[in-house]
Amino acid sequence: MASLRCRRDPCGVICLILTYFSVFYADYVVIHYVLLPAYSNSVWCTLHGSAFNLILMLLLACHSRAVFSDPGVVPLPDTAIDFSDLRSQSSRMNERGCEGWTVCSRCETYRPPRAHHCRVCQRCIRRMDHHCPWINNCVGELNQKYFIQFLFYTGMASLYSLVLVVSSWVWRIRNERESDTEKEGEETPSKHLIVAHYIILLVESVLFGVFVMVIFYDQLVSIITDETPIEQMKNRLMIKDRSTSPSSSSSSTFSQLPHQPPHSRKPKLALLREVFGRGSIFCWLLPLQPSPPSVGGVTYSALPDYNV
Repeated sequence: MASLRCRRDPCGVICLILTYFSVFYADYVVIHYVLLPAYSNSVWCTLHGSAFNLILMLLLACHSRAVFSDPGVVPLPDTAIDFSDLRSQSSRMNERGCEGWTVCSRCETYRPPRAHHCRVCQRCIRRMDHHCPWINNCVGELNQKYFIQFLFYTGMASLYSLVLVVSSWVWRIRNERESDTEKEGEETPSKHLIVAHYIILLVESVLFGVFVMVIFYDQLVSIITDETPIEQMKNRLMIKDRSTSPSSSSSSTFSQLPHQPPHSRKPKLALLREVFGRGSIFCWLLPLQPSPPSVGGVTYSALPDYNV
């Protein structure tokens, strides 16, 4: 199943390679050009090196789980399903209490509420947030925790490397002012190389740090409001169409909103636990398997709970 999780999307493969290259390059620069020259004779070299590499290990672990974990793929039925009766009796389907189940014309199967079809993965994903090329996978109900952890540790690594580079640069400037001018000519070639690595790492840290923090904030808002970006977009389009439509059809249009979640009244902590698990909050920082979601569960039939 791992081959199904890692798609052969050219953009996704390039983003994966760029991600790992950026991580290993940052580790190389921090160790060889930041910590060893500035803190070689201090215990801070070991402490900073251990802490930074621990963050990178957690970053890579969360990224790997997000890449290879099942985002919540809707299973396909073993045999073909005839949807003609369902389409002709859609009103009776809602009366039976299965409102929210829809039919995917591409997968040719039923999909549960809040599931959407991904054009890249070519499958329907439960509570799909978006398809992320940086993990070459969809962000859905079952791997959103790992994706958010990946964003969190990427932001921490970016901030940490930024602080280390700035502090090392300040230390180097002070040291050069106090050193003898005799060694200045000998250190010129290596000094240019070090400055180049500093600038590249600073740009990388700022770009990736700002980028992931914006997405991290968006993910938390999506969880707390219990509304994915796809649902937000659909609701906004529905509201816009309702405002331009005649007032007589406003009530019927409101009832057709794709996601008017009565379950959004849940406490924010309960919504967070549905994504990160119901264990200790400390486990939210580790790439551990969360407890199954309370709504719908992880295992379910490919058919909704009604007779076709």
